[in-house]
Amino acid sequence: QVQLVESGGGLVQAGGSLRLSCAASGLTFSTYAMGWFRQTPGKEREFVAALNWSGRFAYYADSVKGRFTISRDNAKKTVYLQMNSLKPEDTAVYYCAADSKGDGSSLSWKYNYWGQGTQVTVSA
Repeated sequence: QVQLVESGGGLVQAGGSLRLSCAASGLTFSTYAMGWFRQTPGKEREFVAALNWSGRFAYYADSVKGRFTISRDNAKKTVYLQMNSLKPEDTAVYYCAADSKGDGSSLSWKYNYWGQGTQVTVSA
């Protein structure tokens, strides 16, 4: 059974930082691309960042480029999202996802497995 478990969310002031983690189990983690998406009430899930299976190629939404960094530790089966210079508009539930194709994508439908999400709230 595949499980993706996010952690690290919370409340932070604008300009602050948070580091999200997503621990995977039940899959061959090193062959999967991993992505982070976010969603606010009433809106569609939005792409944030993705990383290919090796960690060599990363992709970011324009809205987070230069502020967020995605990384992975295949030995620990964990993907991270370092979020710096946070803004109130970054407030959302953040989800990690796993894509068996391995290349990394901004398209949510390409992802096979999803976590339950972790809330990030940025106060002004």
